[in-house]
Amino acid sequence: MTATTTTVPATRAVAPFARTPVLVLAALLALLLGLTANRYGYMGDELYFLSAGRHLAWGYVDQPPLLPLIARTMDALVPGSPFVLRIPAILAMAAAVVFAALIARELGGGTKAQALTAATLAVSTQFIGSGHYLATSTLDPFLWTVLLWLLVRWVRTRADGLLVWAGVVTALTLYTKFLIGGFWLIAGIALLVFGPRELLRRPKLWLGAAIAAAALVPTLVWQATHGWPQLGMGQAISQEVSDYLGGRVAWLPEALLVAGLPVGAVLLCYGLWRLLRAERLRPYRFLAWTTIGLAAVFILANGRAYYIAGMFAPCWAAAAVELESGRASRWWRWIATWPVYLLALVIAVPQSLPVWPQAWLTEHPGLPRSILASAEIGWPETARSVADAFAKVPDPAHTAVVTESYWTASALDHFGPALGLPEPASPSRGYATLVLPPDSARDVLFVGTDPRPLLGHFADLRPAGKVDTGAAVPSVEQGLPIWLASGRLQPWPRIWPQLITR
Repeated sequence: MTATTTTVPATRAVAPFARTPVLVLAALLALLLGLTANRYGYMGDELYFLSAGRHLAWGYVDQPPLLPLIARTMDALVPGSPFVLRIPAILAMAAAVVFAALIARELGGGTKAQALTAATLAVSTQFIGSGHYLATSTLDPFLWTVLLWLLVRWVRTRADGLLVWAGVVTALTLYTKFLIGGFWLIAGIALLVFGPRELLRRPKLWLGAAIAAAALVPTLVWQATHGWPQLGMGQAISQEVSDYLGGRVAWLPEALLVAGLPVGAVLLCYGLWRLLRAERLRPYRFLAWTTIGLAAVFILANGRAYYIAGMFAPCWAAAAVELESGRASRWWRWIATWPVYLLALVIAVPQSLPVWPQAWLTEHPGLPRSILASAEIGWPETARSVADAFAKVPDPAHTAVVTESYWTASALDHFGPALGLPEPASPSRGYATLVLPPDSARDVLFVGTDPRPLLGHFADLRPAGKVDTGAAVPSVEQGLPIWLASGRLQPWPRIWPQLITR
């Protein structure tokens, strides 16, 4: 494919914004997310963000600081409310519907194309599921979608002020995840090869880059002074993907799955193809090659499939524009019908949202349920089980609570104080730097499946019970062993670094 710097005339008119269908779709998605937001409880990562928010810093081992700050703010408004904590996620997904439609508008789409793009995002497994949790996987794809709208709009209008805003959005995205740096690297190469190269020569692009770089300095300083732990997290995630998610071979099927079956996956492939081939979409071809380049990088790095979700919207928009124009062959037109979108919604909702009352899951364990349902259920019950075990230790005044998982520690941090538990510690991931066991702790109540790392550091190790979440099932904590390690043999500063896991 030959390089090109073809541009779109700045005077090209666009269709009016399809306000009614797009806003209705955004409102319906927000309503669906709101109705299910408070059904079970906090997800494990949300509890971790709350714990991290109680120890605010410019950086963490496993993430930049934006999510803990948001979690702390929402919990301060209404303490202990999963619904309130998730309001930013709900609003972000509703806004993502609108920005995806605006991308279609910039590509030349009218009412139908904008509505198709908005509907495709609204029935995507990734975006429905992301709207249910406050997580980096929620805000990151949303912010990418906003950024891509700014770039697509610049290609049409050449309004350089958009590039400054692109820098601001990039700064926010960097405080959510560092992945956006990879986007700019791959997009820069694609722009050099396929154009429009003029974008790279605009001073305001580099002003935006300077804003993003300046904003990132505090968290980079934190990473540097703590030994760049984020690099170790990348290796840990790569190993986790290999061990539990199928590795590189499963990456593409999983990416199509999170795009949404059948609509999101089909339009993702078709839109990517049209961005590569359609003459009238030639100025946006760099987006197709950026998507392909990022996919290659994520596959090689063993990254998670949803990392690519931020690139879905322009591909969906390109597909919708081609479908609206009648240029799509009959092999693709079947997708743009309401029965297919209804089918996609029926497929996506049960695996993304807690649609069933919790009691139904206990009574009917075969019911299809959201992928992370077991990560939302049983946290208060876990804290009660650990509190019961702690009440039986011989010397509670000199006993620390340490957990194998940062999820468990976060749950005990949230629910434990009311039950008399001391502040927990965990050597798992980012929690390892939040809390360390006190010097006075000679014994440890350890909650986890594998207490072997404690051997050699304590004189005695014996079982002390199991977590029983009762009727709160399915739960990732059900049956989790509890151990008592007594007679600490070494000081904590020597023990703790040997326990830390990623």
